[in-house]
Amino acid sequence: MVVRRDKKSRKMHGYRNRGWGSIGQHRKSGSRGGRGAAGMHKHKWSWVIKYFRDWFGKKGFVPRNPVKTVEVREITLAQIDSLVYRLIKDGKAVYEDGKIVIDLSKMGINKVIGSGRISYPIKLLTYSITEKAREKIEKAGGTVVILKNK
Repeated sequence: MVVRRDKKSRKMHGYRNRGWGSIGQHRKSGSRGGRGAAGMHKHKWSWVIKYFRDWFGKKGFVPRNPVKTVEVREITLAQIDSLVYRLIKDGKAVYEDGKIVIDLSKMGINKVIGSGRISYPIKLLTYSITEKAREKIEKAGGTVVILKNK
């Protein structure tokens, strides 16, 4: 037969404090050192140091009307030039009317910088571009389409 064992709660049934010592030892907030954040600068200081280093002190403020900032993710013409064939292979760029069409907005890039050179006629769709980059693309026989911001 299977040996049946009682849980501790059943075994201690009928014994005044059920394994928690004398009267009131497992009761109320004294067993946890006070209620809530009591003792954080006193007897719970070691706990604060270990788990919440920044529990105390000022930590800035939350502005009423926060300014929405846009993270600028840029790419250079040299990078575009070296990535052209891989973009076509991955389906992120297509070949249309003798030009390679690259939509940078779908890649999460929002600015084109003019360092480097471009050796292919490309049609570039982007949110922002420098004058130097635009000149180099048009000199290579390409065009630039500026997209509206979201």
